[in-house]
Amino acid sequence: MANDSNDKSLTPSKNFILPFILILLSRMPLHGYELIQKLQKFGFLTIDIGNLYRLLRKLEQENLVCSEWDVTGNGPAKRKYSITEDGVKYLKIHANHLESYQKMLDQFFRMYSSFLELYIPSFNKKDSIEKSNNIKGRRKNDSEEK
Repeated sequence: MANDSNDKSLTPSKNFILPFILILLSRMPLHGYELIQKLQKFGFLTIDIGNLYRLLRKLEQENLVCSEWDVTGNGPAKRKYSITEDGVKYLKIHANHLESYQKMLDQFFRMYSSFLELYIPSFNKKDSIEKSNNIKGRRKNDSEEK
């Protein structure tokens, strides 16, 4: 557990990445490679391509997404994925769950900040540079008001 803090890459679970896939597909149909690029912009930097395609096939079996072969353009045909009505319903339900998790996370970080303030007294204190800048700023504002 202590070594986890040194790990700079975070590999999300499939349950966490799933709503991101659905939200992207709700905006427009995408090829798998386009989906990977957009997921990386969300911060999913360590996506296993094989796992992503397996997940997309599973989502098709569950009728959350559908695909069709796109034969336009140069090169081989590619699957283009889009969200289904069931996928939209699932996305709405999942968004409500994420909102609840967000509230829990907000509470956790408020408690964690309190913990840091209690056990690391300098955590919320401004450093001497910030203090002197604030004092100078107040003096400047005071002189402008007069």
